[in-house]
Amino acid sequence: MIRSRHLLDRPSAWQRLRPLLGGFDGWLLLAIALLAAIGLVAMYSAGHDHGTRFAGHARNLAIALGVLLLVSQVPPQRLMSAAVPLYVLGLALLVATDLFGITRNGAQRWLDLGPLVIQPSEIMKLALPLMLAWWYARRDAQPRWRDHAGAAALLLPPFLLIASQPDLGTGLLVLSAGVFVIFCAGLPWRLVLPALALGAAALVALLGLGDTLCRPGLDWIVLAEYQKTRVCTLLEPGADPLGAGFHVLQSTIAIGSGGLWGQGFMAGTQTHLEFIPERTSDFIFATYAEEFGLAGVFVLLAAYLLLILRGLTIALEAPTAFSRLLAAALTLGVFVHVFVNIGMVSGILPVVGMTLPFLSYGGTALLTLGLSLGILLAIARSRRLMPS
Repeated sequence: MIRSRHLLDRPSAWQRLRPLLGGFDGWLLLAIALLAAIGLVAMYSAGHDHGTRFAGHARNLAIALGVLLLVSQVPPQRLMSAAVPLYVLGLALLVATDLFGITRNGAQRWLDLGPLVIQPSEIMKLALPLMLAWWYARRDAQPRWRDHAGAAALLLPPFLLIASQPDLGTGLLVLSAGVFVIFCAGLPWRLVLPALALGAAALVALLGLGDTLCRPGLDWIVLAEYQKTRVCTLLEPGADPLGAGFHVLQSTIAIGSGGLWGQGFMAGTQTHLEFIPERTSDFIFATYAEEFGLAGVFVLLAAYLLLILRGLTIALEAPTAFSRLLAAALTLGVFVHVFVNIGMVSGILPVVGMTLPFLSYGGTALLTLGLSLGILLAIARSRRLMPS
């Protein structure tokens, strides 16, 4: 009788799991579920006849979602304690890549660790925002100029190491993540506005002097020749329709041919006649737009908008400065991914080789995305589970 009473007193499996599943942000989970479903549909259409791409994407997405749920259980205080070790590790791996890295297609971006080949720049997408959020959390409530200078000193080494691989696209993404933290920490507008004005002036000069700047043999000094080609192709994609401009021209044709309702699931002509390059990775948005049209694009953008707005809301409601800065930087990092990928596929930004979150094939990118969104969920849970 005593033994049976003890058995009755033992908590059920649901009672043990319930604390782990409580406190989640429902709107953020809804956005993640919608984007994951759209990603599977888009990848099946683009990659069902492309080897094992669909199966690989489904596996990578499942791993990313598992990591997301696991990381969402970690309190932000523990994340804060991991900031410095992770940053130091990421920086050391970038230096090792510069010295001993694997070169593929002219770029030295990968490091062979025996059973694993990793891309250390992906680690920095998380390590740098963590480090800068930790840096400002240990400063005064109102950071001074030397605090911003210290943050810039932490930001520049990883950016320069990644850009020298060369991988300017990822370098700019890491740089933007760090800049978001610095801006949200209270960077004065008198420092922000001159930088914006300089960027606008450079853009106007590029548009006005494009023919002169893009003439053959002119060295841009600050950019490699292939990077110059990408910018000049953006200005005039029809100048080399079978070469440098082929990617952008074919993707814009596919997007335009989708019309309002699209050509139908698995019925995209540009896609399945192999005109769209990298149709399962960087240019999957063109495949999606061709088959689901403007209506499908609106649904996709609405899901991204829900995720980004919910992430910014979580940042605003975060209980600590560290959580607030980290949540804002991670959310804006997703925004940059979406904006740059759709911009380059649509022909309004240079091609930089950046994936579209949830839709593009790529194990490391999906894993990083899962970690980022898991941290967002953990920050939201920390506030919801706080005692009132």
